[in-house]
Amino acid sequence: MTVSEMFCEREKKYLSKYAFPTSATRGRDFPYEPCPNRTEFQRDRDRIIHSKSFRRLMHKTQVFLFPVDEHYRTRMTHTLEVTQIARIICRALGLNEDLVEAAALGHDIGHTPFGHAGEMVMQECFDPSFTHYKQSLRVVEKLENDGRGLNLTWEVRDGIVNHSGDNKASTLEGIVLKYADRIAYINHDIDDACRAGIMTLSDIPKDILDVLGERHGQRINTMVSAVIEASTDKPEISMTKEIGEATDKLRSFLFEAVYRNPVAKSEESKAKEMLAILYDHFVKHPEEIPEPYSKFIDSDSVERCACDYISSLTDRSAIDTYKNLFIPSVWRTPENNL
Repeated sequence: MTVSEMFCEREKKYLSKYAFPTSATRGRDFPYEPCPNRTEFQRDRDRIIHSKSFRRLMHKTQVFLFPVDEHYRTRMTHTLEVTQIARIICRALGLNEDLVEAAALGHDIGHTPFGHAGEMVMQECFDPSFTHYKQSLRVVEKLENDGRGLNLTWEVRDGIVNHSGDNKASTLEGIVLKYADRIAYINHDIDDACRAGIMTLSDIPKDILDVLGERHGQRINTMVSAVIEASTDKPEISMTKEIGEATDKLRSFLFEAVYRNPVAKSEESKAKEMLAILYDHFVKHPEEIPEPYSKFIDSDSVERCACDYISSLTDRSAIDTYKNLFIPSVWRTPENNL
């Protein structure tokens, strides 16, 4: 028996009857030889971690654009926090940790630069139906690995594309990811907003903190415990009523205090204008779109490929690309080229 087969046998013995076992996967679009040491979902996790798109998340905005302070969350640290929370919940519920880990690590892999500001630009310039979660699916199915995609299992892709909005994943593990994503960003965005001086904990309504807790870790533990309590031995994932209502109130508060705060978003209009100019430029000059994004111009469209390229950029590379295209270089002579 191989190590991967041993893992699958262990799942049958220890996982909840509501868990999605690796052996039940619908598989991949293009079959691989089985790995002797990893299950299919473990293999997906590794393919995501080793991808270029995953590494770029470290330089993509979470809420605060291109911060100098290294302690603000990025799209990468957000992803790691979501993954950790999702695994804790799945372990407590007896669900498949390998499945939720892979989906969580890939859930934002297609996110635009400058966070949701970049997403809005692509909706305005390219397609109103553009979303970061659909783009994440496109990255793993088509754009990564030099245009060959990562060839992930169906269940991991399902978790990635259904982690946000009104979408509902087909597995309980995928639904856990949606809860973990919200728990993570609500709490770390409070932390970052306080660090930025946008708000203080005392600004949060007292009735919310009385239910969820004053401290960062306390609030996360309260929310995680509420999901576990409401979902144990059940074929669905939910949150206890009192905690769920308080969490929704806290999220609504953050939209007003942070996500729409003019101070926090003071540079956002500049970032959006810059991305819109870049999009227009590459639509008019498709020969400048680099591979692998230019590979699909004939089969998709110039607009689609320009969107793919711009979505792949980090905050830093978007700024550098704009500078290289539109900001004149300082003329240097041998005498002043210091």
